[in-house]
Amino acid sequence: MLEGIERILVIKLRQIGDVLLTVPALRAVREHYPNAHIAVMVSAGTEAMLTGNRLIDEVIVFDRSVVNDALFGRIRRELSFAFDLRKKQFDLAIDLTSGDRAAILSFFSGARYRVGADPLGKGFLGKKFLYTHCRPIRNSRAHTVEQNLEVVRQIGIDTSDRSLSMAIPEEAQQAVQALFARHRVADPALKVHLHPTSRWLFKCWRDEAVAALIDLLSEQYRAQVLLTCGPGRAEKEKARRIFDLSRLKPVDLIGKTSLKELAAISKRSDLFIGVDSAPMHIAAAVGTPVVALFGPSGEHHWRPWGEGHTVVAKAMPCRPCGQAGCNNSKRSECLETLSVEEVWEAVRKQLEARADGGSDRVTRSVPSSL
Repeated sequence: MLEGIERILVIKLRQIGDVLLTVPALRAVREHYPNAHIAVMVSAGTEAMLTGNRLIDEVIVFDRSVVNDALFGRIRRELSFAFDLRKKQFDLAIDLTSGDRAAILSFFSGARYRVGADPLGKGFLGKKFLYTHCRPIRNSRAHTVEQNLEVVRQIGIDTSDRSLSMAIPEEAQQAVQALFARHRVADPALKVHLHPTSRWLFKCWRDEAVAALIDLLSEQYRAQVLLTCGPGRAEKEKARRIFDLSRLKPVDLIGKTSLKELAAISKRSDLFIGVDSAPMHIAAAVGTPVVALFGPSGEHHWRPWGEGHTVVAKAMPCRPCGQAGCNNSKRSECLETLSVEEVWEAVRKQLEARADGGSDRVTRSVPSSL
């Protein structure tokens, strides 16, 4: 472990779920440097994953809209950001991003120790020399949580507590309480949080299949299905089609929640069902059992982290392909051919496990045959 470390910068310029998955690595840093000031740099729009987390002292937001500026405006803004970063006088910079920009900002921070993963020839020439500590990730198929931890292990840092966590402020909890009251969501009822969308629609299941799942949950378990989606237009349209296709209507929370409120909804639910997306990771972080549907993306990297979750994926030799649908067509055969019966079996087992655990909210009203 490095000595004389008082100010630490951790960089994760990725998507919402990626930022949340840094928590175990941040915990490792905090446990080894309990008195240090720990700042985390994230992209604008992802900061809710870490705000309020007691493991860190500061969240620095990088405005990615800078990439849309004209060349000279972009250079000016990026240099201004880098100089402001340098003024914070960090002793240690840890890059969990692996991107070119993060490597450069790590170097420009002025930290005397700079830790990252060996890019193995990716990125610009000489990139690896911007770090003082740099080695390859030994298991490229390891979960993202483990890969983050692998970076900090270079400097003798690790933790036995690899759980996720996410702070939910009181105002988010109150907002969800008001939403539940408005939509007559009863506390004693079995609540299933369903988030069937992703900003990448090729990760999503068929609309009619999701609607059939809603009907089964309502018919067989009298569940109140809480339907949410992301803020994008395409996601809202998809969620609305699912709502319209369902016979037994879910609770319509389409486009009505912030990320913190989404976490509060999952926290109060008995089960989360969704696809490979940030809300899946949020549900796992707040301790709600997850049924996650995977298509082109690999569950080895992105499965819901922790115990008690279920991944449903088609056994096909071509998956996970990591592409934007089959041959980048935006359509994923591995999800299109996933049957309602296959998903329902996973959901049923999760709910029966809750019943066996003594939950008085899991009750059956009709036989389980489809």
